[in-house]
Order: sequence, then structure tokens, then C-alpha cells
Amino acid sequence: MKENRDHAGMDDALLYLVAPARLAAGDLADLVPGLARAGVDVVQLREKEAEAAAVLHVAEPVLLACRAAGVPLVINDRPDIALALGADGVHVGQNDLPIEFSRRFFGKGIVGLSTHTPGEVDHALERSDLIDYFAVGPCYETPTKLGRPAAGLDLVRYAAEQHSALPWFAIGGIDAANLDEVIAAGARRIVVVRALTEAPDPVAAAAHLKQRLLDAPG
Repeated sequence: MKENRDHAGMDDALLYLVAPARLAAGDLADLVPGLARAGVDVVQLREKEAEAAAVLHVAEPVLLACRAAGVPLVINDRPDIALALGADGVHVGQNDLPIEFSRRFFGKGIVGLSTHTPGEVDHALERSDLIDYFAVGPCYETPTKLGRPAAGLDLVRYAAEQHSALPWFAIGGIDAANLDEVIAAGARRIVVVRALTEAPDPVAAAAHLKQRLLDAPG
């Protein structure tokens, strides 16, 4: 198992937000300062249906806000857009550009990878020289991944049992109501989407989730 990277500062990250440029409570760029103060450690911009030019347009103010707040901005799926924008990294799925090529784009920048099975977790750990973190899930069925069955908490338990130094995050339908189950399965870092993007007060919701992660044993 290769683990010779410094993980681009992801080791201390606990709460990772994946969001579009517009949340229920307002524009992501306007909310970033409060979210950062509340404990969001990483922001990923995910605009699945937008063309590249549109993503660049909405991403620029988010990047500026993240830079001012000291929070890394990761772009979903598109290393080319992330590089053109000057973002801090990219997150790719199993069917996106292979991590070898994503790493060529980013040098020492952040590269993250989604995993959905024990075998994919194993592969991520074997390629820890190329990635800075991986995500494990979906823990629960979620409308942000239509058609993808939940991997369940057994996959979280499997990832936890590997005792890897490579940072990993549980993802998929996680919110305040089920966070204790996810923590009990062994996760200490989480990715959230609707728990913040649909919250009437995403800053307060982020602060609550972060405190529970900080209070988790181990």
C-alpha cells in the first residue's frame, strides 16, 4: 500500500460540502464565509448539467470566496475546468478521467476519488500515491445519485477496518438524523450535500455537524 503523499492538506478535513452554485438559502459564494467559520473544511462545486463555460462563470465567485476564507475549492468530475479556473483540485468518479491523468493536471493539487465497493476501496488505497482522499458510499440512497443503490454502512465499516493513513470520507444521504450511525460504523470524516444545500440555515447546520464530528470518539 502506497502512502507517500502529504494528501494536500486533507488530513485535518472533517466536514466536506458538495454543492451547486445556488443553495436553498442563497448563493454559495455568499455563504462560504459563514460556512468556513462554522467548520466546513472543503467545498466541492458540482454542476452536473451545466456546460463548461457556464461552470466557469458560476465557479469564479465561489473560488474567490473560498480563497478569502482559506477553504479549498474542488471541482466535480472535470479536471479541465478545475485547471482553467485555477481551483485547488478535482474529484472524479470511477467512470471519469482516470486518476493517473487527473494527477498529471494537478501536480501537488487535490485529487479525490469516489468508491462504491470494497474492491474500489482497495484500489484507492493501492493508488494513494496519486490521490489525496477517497469517498465511500453512498451510505444511504440519495436523489443526487439517481439509480445508484446505497452501498450501505458495511462499506464504511470495511474502509474503517483498513486503518489507512489516506483520508477518506463517508458520503451519501448523511445528515444530522443518521450521523451517529455513520460515526458508529467508523467514519470520522463526512461529505454532505442536502444536509446543507437544502437547510434554511446552512451555517447553523454546518456548525452542528462539525461539533458532532469533533466530539466523536477516536
